[in-house]
Amino acid sequence: MPMEEKAPNLQLQEPVLPESLVPAMDLTWLWIAIAVFVILTAVIILIGKRKKHSRMDPLALRRAAYKAAVKSFENTTADDARDAAVKSSMILRRFLADAVGDPALFETHEEFIIRRNSLGKLTPPAREAATTTFAKLARVKYAPEVPSDDPAVILAEGRQHLDVLYGGFLS
Repeated sequence: MPMEEKAPNLQLQEPVLPESLVPAMDLTWLWIAIAVFVILTAVIILIGKRKKHSRMDPLALRRAAYKAAVKSFENTTADDARDAAVKSSMILRRFLADAVGDPALFETHEEFIIRRNSLGKLTPPAREAATTTFAKLARVKYAPEVPSDDPAVILAEGRQHLDVLYGGFLS
């Protein structure tokens, strides 16, 4: 049996649209470019703000830190001597951290004492007063039993020590 040949299809077909011949445009790269632009712009703005903060007047920083510490002492009350010592220590350490960038806020008492450049921006008498005050506060904070000292006196001494620190900067 001979193979049957198929008759050719002579019907006209619809022409192909030119748009279907152009590859589809992928917008992924456009969105990636926009995202990178936004991130770079944000980073540049943040770096600019950080430099602006670092150019602030050191005296203005100290003054602002002092005012914040005074306000903290005014608004602080303590239940007992240990609580007063902890709060005084935190206020004084935050003052040092904000006023001169000293890492005292983030250190243990031992690390603070051992660090050679600790309180390096203070006069020797202010540095000695700071060492004595922080040692006394540490004794109260870490005593096995809560001392019977008057919490108001400890807070008042901390406030007085703030004045010593504030007045004891070298420059």
